[in-house]
Amino acid sequence: MASHGVHAVQHEVEHQLKHEDGHGGKPHGGESTNKRIALLISVIALFLAFSETLGKSAQTAALSYNVEASNLWAFFQAKTIRRTLVETAAQEMAVGTVATSHEGLKAAQGKQLEFWKQAAARYRSEPKKGPRGEELGEGSDELAKRALDAQVKRDDAMAKYHHYEVASAAFQIGIVLASATVITGMIVLAWIACGLAALGLGFMGIAMVAPHAVHLF
Repeated sequence: MASHGVHAVQHEVEHQLKHEDGHGGKPHGGESTNKRIALLISVIALFLAFSETLGKSAQTAALSYNVEASNLWAFFQAKTIRRTLVETAAQEMAVGTVATSHEGLKAAQGKQLEFWKQAAARYRSEPKKGPRGEELGEGSDELAKRALDAQVKRDDAMAKYHHYEVASAAFQIGIVLASATVITGMIVLAWIACGLAALGLGFMGIAMVAPHAVHLF
C-alpha cells in the first residue's frame, strides 16, 4: 500500500514537470534543480526496489524455515515416543528374563531384548550426512539439532526481513519528500530525503552483515 502512495506522488511530480515544460518552465536554475531532484528520486526508487525484493526473499525464507522446524520437531516427538515405548518394553522383558528358568524362552527373550535395544539406540541417534556435509540424520538427537538449526536460520531471516522493511519505509518517505521538493520548491526536503536514503542503506547493510545487531521488533 505504501508503494502505491509513492507511485502516486511520483506521478504527480511527473505531471508537474510536464506542466512546467508546457508553459515555458522555470528559470534555468530551477529547471536544473528539478532535474537533480528527479535523478535523486530515481536513485532512491532503485534502492527501494532492492530493499523490497530482498525483504520479500527474507520473509519467504523465514516462513520456509519455520515450517521446516515445525516438521522436524513433530518428527522428533514421534521418534522420542517410539524410543520410549521400545525402552519400556525392553525393561519389562529384562525383568521377565531374570524371573524365567526356561532356557529356550530365555534365549528368545534375550534375542528380542537385544533387538529392542538396538532399535532404541537407532531411534536416539542415526547420523547421516548429505552430499555437502549437511546433517540428514533421523535419530532424535539429529532431528533436534536440525530443528534448532532451522530455528536459527528462521530467526536470522526474520531479522533481515524487519531491517529491509525499515529500509523500504525510509526510502518511501525519502521519495515522497524529494517529490514534494519539486512541487513546493523547499530544498530542505531534498536534503532530508538524502538523509533518509542514507538511513535506508544503513539498515540494508545491517540486514546483510549483522541482522541481530539492532533490535527493533
